[in-house]
Amino acid sequence: MTRTGVRGLPRHAALLVVVLAVLAGTAACTTAGGPGEPAATGGAAGVPAGLREAARATEAAGSARVESATTIGSTISLSAEGVLGWADGVTGTLTLTCTGGTMAGTLRRLGSTTMQARYLPDAYYARMGDAFAAQTGGRHWVRYAYDDLDSLAGGSGAQLGDQMRNSTPDRSLSLLLASGDVRRVGTERVRGERTTHYSGTVEAGDTAVTGQTVDVWIDERDLLVKKVEKGRTASGELIQTAYYGDYGAEAGAERPPASDTRDLADLVRAGEGKGA
Repeated sequence: MTRTGVRGLPRHAALLVVVLAVLAGTAACTTAGGPGEPAATGGAAGVPAGLREAARATEAAGSARVESATTIGSTISLSAEGVLGWADGVTGTLTLTCTGGTMAGTLRRLGSTTMQARYLPDAYYARMGDAFAAQTGGRHWVRYAYDDLDSLAGGSGAQLGDQMRNSTPDRSLSLLLASGDVRRVGTERVRGERTTHYSGTVEAGDTAVTGQTVDVWIDERDLLVKKVEKGRTASGELIQTAYYGDYGAEAGAERPPASDTRDLADLVRAGEGKGA
């Protein structure tokens, strides 16, 4: 990846991919392989039994309310809040707010420092502001179809697509289960609840994030209630803290009107046609 987002895209379309790259990891930055396939190496032989129980319980819950705060060096600080489901592909709606960083100015010019993100099984939608819509025929929503991302820029887009499809709490636990380096830290309280803290390192399939560590806190119902992820990127240190609760909450996402939506693939082609 480059400053514009993904290698090979024309500069006219690069801003769209920058926004995509930022939004892709806001719900849960943990990088994984393809759907249902942990990217970490190693095995689960040394994983504490409590973590295996937590993985099963969290996966079975099917949905949860998410609150997260993400910082990537001095590039951006972003918060996210909403409900995500994972029983049949990722589904849900989040409100994303840019709280700082050098990218804040870019998003401010697009009228998009706060936006809504909708996850559906086949695509991810982000609602941009009026300033952005003025440049896209009056349409506010950008549709990031996962199939389009898989073929974007020689595979770089596929990594972003995987992040979107694997942005749920059960995936964080799957990575730790597949890791050969995880340990039980002890018991701690999280928002008044008694929890068990586990810590580990993961080897992600996306080399854009290195030195990745994941800490998780499991409550007495064997559900993940907190995650702290750290790693290094070309833009600086990645730090994300996420809280999960209200498991089983309804995770709905309505597909935006087609008349107010543009596909990322169409916008990229338009940029290529202008040769900008």
